[in-house]
Amino acid sequence: MATELHETIFVAKQERHKNLFLNYKNLNIFPVELLKDEGLLFLERLYMKRNSLTSLPDNLAQKLPNLIELYLHSNNIVIIPEAIGNLARLQSLDLSDNALQLLCPDIGRLRSLRHLRLSNNRLKYLPPEIGDLQELETLDVAMNQLVSLPDRLHRCVSLQNLTADHNLLIHVPRQLCWLHRLNQLSMAANRLTFLPLDLGRSRELQFVFVDNNAELKGLPSYLYNKVIGCSGCGLEGVAGEASGEALSEALVGLPAEVKVIGSKADGVVPLEELAMRTLHRIYHHLPADLSLVPPITLPKSLLDLLQFPLGHCHRCSQAMFTIIYPKLFPLRDTALAGVHRRTTVSFVAYCCSSRCLQTFDLQG
Repeated sequence: MATELHETIFVAKQERHKNLFLNYKNLNIFPVELLKDEGLLFLERLYMKRNSLTSLPDNLAQKLPNLIELYLHSNNIVIIPEAIGNLARLQSLDLSDNALQLLCPDIGRLRSLRHLRLSNNRLKYLPPEIGDLQELETLDVAMNQLVSLPDRLHRCVSLQNLTADHNLLIHVPRQLCWLHRLNQLSMAANRLTFLPLDLGRSRELQFVFVDNNAELKGLPSYLYNKVIGCSGCGLEGVAGEASGEALSEALVGLPAEVKVIGSKADGVVPLEELAMRTLHRIYHHLPADLSLVPPITLPKSLLDLLQFPLGHCHRCSQAMFTIIYPKLFPLRDTALAGVHRRTTVSFVAYCCSSRCLQTFDLQG
């Protein structure tokens, strides 16, 4: 096997191969032949699946500087070196089915990366620097031990497919609603209790998978024709226009920013909410080509809240910050009736006032 490996690498060097297949070679260490002399300067794709590698060399980028795709699926890699960030041309990195416990922040230096696969590892968190991958289109972190996703993930403006099944997630960062190119979101088999109010507002988001989230009590109505499967969720037992008790149960786990849940009887929106909405209009209607000093100096925490509202009214699209008026629609009353085996799934619309609540019709 060693002789065969040596010959394969020798031929690749002599003939300046762009692709090198080293799958199923029983490799325990990274082949030194790949790193000798000038390395393989012409190599663009390296396949090393189904081996027993435990680490990667620090000089990988130095010896293989033109790598575009690196496939390390099904090894025993525990950690990747910081020097991985030097692979300036890398577009696809597959580290699925390894033993990764940490992901170094230098992953954020792979500015050309388009596909990152990390499924079936032992990751408990993702570094915020993942948000620096503005070309990233696919992120697969399924079957790990993640309890949260980084808030800065919304900076991955090219992200189209996000898979985070079989983790320990209890919430979805509401900043993900700003990923306007996101087409598919899969978060099955987690511990989700709610989904962001604006999730699904983007026309690009077409498929949402939330199977087996037992504490999930309702789906934002923006998702009512986008959710694929909801078996194993807590979306049962609410039929017709919900009573107060059923409504409270369906809204368990709403974000902390929601301080008040309004009802049809409320005729006045609190002053705090009105102030936030006014500030939002001021800050978001300044001419983009003018470098104007903001009319009011605000702390960063408040500016962040203004940048990412809790949600938008399903009736009039008004931004909302501290108060919502929820209205439930059983599945049988929507266009999705009959698609799922269950007919008791609840979709929740959120409105900015009692007037919008009374006039909103999900089928309208």
